[in-house]
Amino acid sequence: MHQELFYAMNIKSRPNHKIYIQVLRQMSPEKRLLKAFEMSEFARQLFVHGLRKRFPDLEESEFKKLLLERLDKCHNRNY
Repeated sequence: MHQELFYAMNIKSRPNHKIYIQVLRQMSPEKRLLKAFEMSEFARQLFVHGLRKRFPDLEESEFKKLLLERLDKCHNRNY
């Protein structure tokens, strides 16, 4: 029932989710960790690109300051 509720609340259909989970389970722990690092780096690059598109006229030093401020807001404060 819990899973049915999850899929009922899910806005986007994920037809390949089961395949994705199977692929992850077949990976070694080292490969899964490397994949996590890869996805993290990709997300960071997307964030930087989106921020640069939003503030194209900022000088590099101002952009870096803004980027660090925004990243600080994203940091998990449960540590």
